[in-house]
Amino acid sequence: MRDTTAVNVGPDPLSFDEVVRVARHGAEVRLTGEAVAAMTASRARVDELAAGATPAYGISTGFGALATRHIEPALRARLQRSLIRSHAAGSGPEVETEVVRALMLLRLRTLATGHTGVRPRTAETLRGLLNARITPVVHEYGSLGCSGDLAPLSHVALVIMGEGVVRDAAGDLVDAAEALKRAGIEPVELAAKEGLALINGTDGMLGMLILAMDDLGRLLKAADIAAAMSVEALLGTDRVFAAELQALRPHPGQAASAANLRALLKGSGIMESHRDGTCTRVQDAYSLRCAPQVAGAARDTLAHAAAVAARELASAIDNPVVLTGGDVESNGNFHGAPVGYVLDFLAIAVADLASISERRTDRMLDVARSHGLPAFLADDPGVDSGHMIAQYAQAAIVSELKRLAVPASVDSIPSSAMQEDHVSMGWAAGRKLRRAVDGLTRVLAVEILTAARALDLRAPHRPAPATGAVVAALRSVVPGPGPDRFLAPEIESVARLVAGDAVVAAAERVAGPLG
Repeated sequence: MRDTTAVNVGPDPLSFDEVVRVARHGAEVRLTGEAVAAMTASRARVDELAAGATPAYGISTGFGALATRHIEPALRARLQRSLIRSHAAGSGPEVETEVVRALMLLRLRTLATGHTGVRPRTAETLRGLLNARITPVVHEYGSLGCSGDLAPLSHVALVIMGEGVVRDAAGDLVDAAEALKRAGIEPVELAAKEGLALINGTDGMLGMLILAMDDLGRLLKAADIAAAMSVEALLGTDRVFAAELQALRPHPGQAASAANLRALLKGSGIMESHRDGTCTRVQDAYSLRCAPQVAGAARDTLAHAAAVAARELASAIDNPVVLTGGDVESNGNFHGAPVGYVLDFLAIAVADLASISERRTDRMLDVARSHGLPAFLADDPGVDSGHMIAQYAQAAIVSELKRLAVPASVDSIPSSAMQEDHVSMGWAAGRKLRRAVDGLTRVLAVEILTAARALDLRAPHRPAPATGAVVAALRSVVPGPGPDRFLAPEIESVARLVAGDAVVAAAERVAGPLG
């Protein structure tokens, strides 16, 4: 469903929510009067430099290692066209629409600061593409995450010029010129500096970071729900999640996760059933006992990433930039290291969350460790295999997530004849994080599906009201225990519930808001 509340874009930073609303939900975009005034003022300074005899990078010179050539006025329109056409050199699969919309919005916001020197008309054209839901085709490979996400943003700039290929509002592939004509949008002939201003930013990697943060906010709650269900199903104890124990190690994420677990397990009939003094176990396994320590560390990592993203949203990234006093200065703010690092850091947290989830799932399937559950939760073990291969699928995903946790940002390949001799690879970090988030979603779905089956098998003892509500939500799309069925569609159905709001919403209706 399309968001009907407009997002105003001006010199002030956008919020995470505003980026998500435009990228994922198609919210309308408006440029503020302050943005138009700021762009008009900085454009006057660029025009002044363009008319002068002194070479100015990005205005009257070539680019990168070719910056030593002064470009005559008669060739400057060609210079801008050539820059965009040559830099639109992406390859490979199409990037998701939501990522392209995010990078378009973030670039528009930088233009709106007035520090890039573009004309208001050029920014209005980019805004028009967003509102018409015309999405340039951007390819997965091509960005080194330095000098900005040059190739991805060049594919967007190409469409502003009326060239290239787009997806229209219906998702169909259309020639850019035809799509603009249908939408009543006039292509732009780029003026001095505008080509560089449209492509020299970290908008792609930042957009992927913000979208991943939106996903992980839900998945961290889902991870606590999964852990609570597994602790309950495995006849574990909630005493280790007590506030007084957690306060001995005052990490904020750990405290939030433990509070969630306490709320989710409150009133559990299954837990009450083994508090009669007959249980001889002294401690639960780490994957149960240390759930808030791991999920909490992931929360703290996400908080750090949010702080970096907030600073990046407050930035005006271009090279050169038009300063408030009118000076035009070269700089290195386009380097993607700050964003690349946290994209990689989040991939580590995602891999570890998935790893502990898979270990809990495996315990529920093993008769030697499940405390009375049937082998693999099968209806007739030996005839039926139950969730045996669901855990295999988890293990395969976790193995890949460990590979995806290898940081991209430690790599660098020199480019542009050694002028750009150290790059961030932040775009690559963003691409692998998106894949990792998808993997975590599926791993948690298998754990929740398995734990729900195990809780059903603990009858007549009843789960906690909150975890029971999650089981009920699952039972609206997948049946309970029984003989083996085609399992893949059930995993996909639960993965959709986890990715959306259904699992978290079911728990929160009973337990209250989770942290």
